Amino acid sequence: MDTYQAVTDRIIAALEAGTVPWQKPWASAGLPANLHTGKTYRGVNVLLLSLGQSYASRWWVTYRQAQERGGQVRKGEKASLVTFWKVWQPGQEAGAEAAASGGHVEEGEQPKNRRAPLLRYYHVFNTEQCEGLAVPAEPCAERVHQPLAACEALVAGMPQPPRIVPDGRQAYYSPGLDVVGMPQPEQFRSGEEYYGTLFHELTHSTGHPSRLSRLALDAAPAPFGSPDYSREELVAEFGAAFLCAQAGIFPRTAENSAAYIAGWLKALKGDKRCLPIAAAQAQRAADWIAGTSHPGADAEEEGAA
Repeated sequence: MDTYQAVTDRIIAALEAGTVPWQKPWASAGLPANLHTGKTYRGVNVLLLSLGQSYASRWWVTYRQAQERGGQVRKGEKASLVTFWKVWQPGQEAGAEAAASGGHVEEGEQPKNRRAPLLRYYHVFNTEQCEGLAVPAEPCAERVHQPLAACEALVAGMPQPPRIVPDGRQAYYSPGLDVVGMPQPEQFRSGEEYYGTLFHELTHSTGHPSRLSRLALDAAPAPFGSPDYSREELVAEFGAAFLCAQAGIFPRTAENSAAYIAGWLKALKGDKRCLPIAAAQAQRAADWIAGTSHPGADAEEEGAA
C-alpha cells in the first residue's frame, strides 16, 4: 500500500537525518517516594526503582517501616535496592552506626583520619507488595481522554483480539497470556500517543500462534537487545506507524517512532535486510488488525529475505 511506503520513507528519512532519543509517551504516578518519610527518591535510586518494575504506586517502604505503619510485606515478595550516602566522622564506628540505622556499609576499608562519604544500601518494597498500608490518593489526571473514532474502530474490529488490561506503569504484550497491558488513556500526553502505543502492542500480539505466528510460545523469550528481540520491536513500531497513518493520526509526527527504531537498528549491527523484512511483516500485522487482506504479502516478505 502507498500509505505503508510513505510511512516507511518518512521513518527512514528521519533515521538518516538523525533523531532525538525515544521518550515514553505516558506519565506514571510520579517520582518514587518513601511512604514513611514522604521524601522523593533522587539520583540513581529513581533508576533502581524503575528497572523492571510494573507497580502503579509510587510509594515504597522498608520492611520495618511497613510494620510501624500497621502493615506487612506479603510473603515471598522480592525487595528492591536503594542507596544512601552519609559522611563518616573520625571516631565513629561506621559499621555499628550503619547497623543501628538498618542500613549496610559498602565493603572496603573504613577511613581512619578524615571525613569520608560512605555508601549505604537499603531494601524497600512497593506498597503494592504489602498488606494493610494506607496509601495517599494520587491526584486525578488533568487530561480528559476523548476517544478517537477511527482508532477505536480499528481496535474494536481486530479479529481474535488479545485481552487488554490496565497497567499503571508500563505498556506490554504477554505472549504466554495473550494479554496487552496498557496505562490508562489519561496518563498519556495526548490521545494520539495513547493509540500509537496501543497499536504497537497490538502489532506484537499478531505474532501469537493463533494469528500470524511470528512468536514461538514453546521457546524461551528472546533476550532483550538480541537480534530476534530487536527485529520484533521493528515490526511492532512499523505496524504502529502504519495503523496511525491509516487512522489519520500522527503522534509526535514520526520522531518518536524513528528514535525507537534507530535503537533497534543499531542492535542489529547493520543487517541491511532487517528493514524491508520488518516492514513487510508489519504490513501483514496491520492488515490483520484492520481486518483486511493484502494479496502478495507473503511473497513480498519472502522476496525481502
